[in-house]
Amino acid sequence: MPNRSGEALDGIVNGIVQQMEAISQLRDGTLSRSRRLIRDCARSIRAMHRHELVAAEEMLAAARRDAQEMVEPLGSHPELYHAGYTQDALKELVEAHLLYAFITGGPLTTPAELGVTGPAYLKGLTEAATEMRRFALDLMRQDRVEEAAPYLDMMDEIYSLLLTVDFPDAITGGLRRQTDILRGVLERTRGDLTTAVRQQKMQAALRRVEERLG
Repeated sequence: MPNRSGEALDGIVNGIVQQMEAISQLRDGTLSRSRRLIRDCARSIRAMHRHELVAAEEMLAAARRDAQEMVEPLGSHPELYHAGYTQDALKELVEAHLLYAFITGGPLTTPAELGVTGPAYLKGLTEAATEMRRFALDLMRQDRVEEAAPYLDMMDEIYSLLLTVDFPDAITGGLRRQTDILRGVLERTRGDLTTAVRQQKMQAALRRVEERLG
């Protein structure tokens, strides 16, 4: 005859439901904080492109606060910390900080300083490198071709480093795909810079001819 312990089972299920409700509320809060973190990172990058570095620094500071508020409650909930939306937001945090360091020549923040995992840091690095294409193109449009070259060199160096990270996607979190994307961006930027250099040389040659002809 089955053990009729309905009350005990009801208590067990109710306890589990309460736990799940608490996790659900924490998940909703984490989603909201991740969206705020992504917004602050996007604003900081936009300020960098406008050369508004003071504003960019303020947005980076706000992003670090957002990240701390998002991560602190997740200490006992690794399933939420490692969720895609959490890691995507932390990846944006890395991208913004590394991009700022690259364009200002400042110190690089480490994974420990940002409180992120290795895979999130490396994926943020790929996106920071990709974002540098915009800086290079802006300089080319202003005929400041020589100033654009260091951005290409940095992109190339980052890509070469990422090629050495040869592990399965289960470990890197899909880094290989983002490295492939960076390769495409790098090659397009290299082609654009090569074209700009040739045009600049051609213009200089035409000016010399015009000067000789008087």
